[in-house]
Parts: sequence; C-alpha cells; structure tokens
Amino acid sequence: MPAPPAALKGRAAIVAVAAGAFVAAGQQLMPSGEKVPMDNVAPMALGQPQAVAAPPTGVETAGTEPGLLEEGPADLGQFADMLNNGSKVADEIAAQVQAKLRPLFTKFTSGTFTSGYGMRWGALHAGVDIAAPIGTPIVAVEDGTVISAGPASGFGMWVRLLGDDGTVTVYGHINTALVSVGQHVLAGDQIATVGDRGESTGPHCHFEVWLNGTERVDPLPWLATRGISLGPERD
Repeated sequence: MPAPPAALKGRAAIVAVAAGAFVAAGQQLMPSGEKVPMDNVAPMALGQPQAVAAPPTGVETAGTEPGLLEEGPADLGQFADMLNNGSKVADEIAAQVQAKLRPLFTKFTSGTFTSGYGMRWGALHAGVDIAAPIGTPIVAVEDGTVISAGPASGFGMWVRLLGDDGTVTVYGHINTALVSVGQHVLAGDQIATVGDRGESTGPHCHFEVWLNGTERVDPLPWLATRGISLGPERD
C-alpha cells in the first residue's frame, strides 16, 4: 500500500501525540499500581502508524496539482454553421412538402353563381359569373403566367393567365389587378379583386376558359374535371 501524503502523516502524528498524552494523564489519575487496559486503547493512541484512506477521486489535496483538460472547448463557430445548414435543409424540405400539398386547381373566387355559359340577350355569354362584394379576392385557378393585367374592352379591367398546359383563363370586371404581365403564379395565389367595371350589372367576377389560348369553352365541365364546383346557379 502506498504511503499516505505528507500532510496526512503530519495529522496522524499530532493525533498520536495527543492520544499518548491522554493515556499518560489517565494513568496518573488511576489508583497507584493500576494501568489503563491496553485492550481498550486504539492503536493510534499507542503511537502506532495506521493506514490512511486515499482521498476520493477528483478531490485535491495539499501538494497535488489540479488536473488539466486534455481537450480544449469546441469551436462555437462550427456549431453555428451546423445550425445554419440544418435550418436551410429544414426550410427546403418544408417547401417541398408544402408544394406537394398545395392544390393544382382551385375555385377562382367565393360568392354566388349567377350566370352560366350560353346565349344571353342575343349574344354568347362565353363564361360564368360569380357575384361577390367589391374587393373580394380573386385567385388563379391553376399555375400559369400573366399575359394581361389592366384595361380591357367590355370587361373594364381583366387579368388573363396562360396556364402551364396552354389553357388561357380570363378574370373580368375586376376592381384591381394585383399581378403584372410576365409574372408566374400558382393555383390559389391572389391575382385581383372583384369589381364592377365595364359592361356589368353588379359586382362580380366573369370567368372564361380558352383552350389552346383561343377556343372559348363552357367553364363548368372544365372546372368539374378538376374537382371544382360553383354550386347551383342563382339569379
């Protein structure tokens, strides 16, 4: 067993001396000829060396040097870079998930379906009308690029979108255009607000579908095949 540290040796010696003095004093107080029973005296009291337990791990004692860190602290700049990169990856994944969840087609505005496709007052009404208060949002039915946004004969103002599939959708009698020519929009993006401009009998959005950019068709079947219903027609 290794020898105890010098400081502990010194303490043991002091205890031994004090214990020896105690025993000597006790012998003087005992009746003449009697001695203190040695069986009841601890070895330390007799001045005999006694093993001293080593201090617990991690506890510094006199004469020892504090431990040194084997490795320095990590570079906080590296942690910052890792966090930034992780945040960018998370944003990219979230954008991809959002893109997959968004609708490919959506209803162009909310309101009451008041007029369908067909002859009206001796002329072809080449679209459908949804009545709604002025300022009601109008959104793109499908992804596409803005090819018109502004004044238009008969409509007062309109927005036209060229869909990625080659179909042109028309949004007429609008109050305000919120997009510009050349801008690409996604289904559900707001492009205008409902108005009462041009040859109009009240605030509404007139919607048309031009296949291949020129052939005007009834929007109801076209919308229905894309999961969109305008509800029952009401005057």
